[in-house]
Amino acid sequence: MKAGLLLDTHIWLWYAIPDRRLKPAAREAIDARVMAGGGLHVSIMSIWEISMLAAKGRLHLGMPIDEWMEQALTLPGLRVLPLEPKLIIDAHRLPAGFHADPADCLIVATARHLGLILITDDGKILNYGGQGYLRAFASGDKALLTP
Repeated sequence: MKAGLLLDTHIWLWYAIPDRRLKPAAREAIDARVMAGGGLHVSIMSIWEISMLAAKGRLHLGMPIDEWMEQALTLPGLRVLPLEPKLIIDAHRLPAGFHADPADCLIVATARHLGLILITDDGKILNYGGQGYLRAFASGDKALLTP
């Protein structure tokens, strides 16, 4: 069984729409990992981030947020991960001074806490993963794309 995947907010958004920023090879790799039994996850924080961006008019989904969210949450194998007290505390204890964005801290802590691979194109998170603090891959990373 392959390790489960945690999609960062923008990757989930691109995956659910679908958006051309998520290359077909990356979409296929995510689908293949899910089919191999790894599981597909998003943090409850991603729901908050998307709804907040839509409410502020910084994200246009082409439909009301309620309808978009209902559709996006029905992706095959998708599981929404809750925030637990230990995870929230861990988000404040990330090693090496991870940056201050609370949503990113909680998403990173979720991946670390559950041993999931975080898929993101966020340079700060990828750099943090490159330092060995979590398993993170860019959506076009060859390691993600290999079976």
